[in-house]
Amino acid sequence: MPIETRDFDVQTYLATPEEQAAYIEAALEEGDPSLIAAALGDIARARGVTAFAAESGLSREAIYKAFRPGGNPTLETLSKATKALGLRLSVVAT
Repeated sequence: MPIETRDFDVQTYLATPEEQAAYIEAALEEGDPSLIAAALGDIARARGVTAFAAESGLSREAIYKAFRPGGNPTLETLSKATKALGLRLSVVAT
């Protein structure tokens, strides 16, 4: 009997601010800038890119370009995006 699988859609798990914050935190822990950018893009799509653009002050085009796998958002873009999510970036000594 073959294994039955379903498509995975991360946006299903990004409904609350707490889930979104945990997702970003996990991406930050990995330390891969591309993964962090993609995670922010996933959250933007989960919220609706048009709404996220209005909340963040970024254009839809900037969101799609910066927050995709391989995207390279500027610090200003990251700051606007995290502020719109009600989050802030911080640095912790390891």
